[in-house]
Amino acid sequence: QVSLVESGGGLVQAGGSLRLSCAASGRTFRTYALGWFRQAPGKEREFVAAINWSGGSTYYANSVKGRFTISRGNAKNTVYLQMNSLKVEDTAVYYCAAGNGGLDYSKAVMYTYWGQGTQVAVSS
Repeated sequence: QVSLVESGGGLVQAGGSLRLSCAASGRTFRTYALGWFRQAPGKEREFVAAINWSGGSTYYANSVKGRFTISRGNAKNTVYLQMNSLKVEDTAVYYCAAGNGGLDYSKAVMYTYWGQGTQVAVSS
């Protein structure tokens, strides 16, 4: 059974840092892109960052570019999101996702598997 499990969320002050992790299991994800999305209360889920199957290409939403860094582990089934200089508006539930259904990594429809999410709260 395929499973994606996020961890690392929590409460942090504005300007602080958090590192999210996502462990994927149940099949090989070496040919899958891995991504992070987030959903704030009352808002739609939005793209945050993605990394291609090899780890050689990364993609970011403009709102997090320069502050967040996505990477994947050597076994290719783990993805990380280093979040620095956090802002109150980064508060959301963060979801990791895995997919190989296209080339537009910012589109949720490209992802087949999703985690349950981890809460990130940034206080002022």
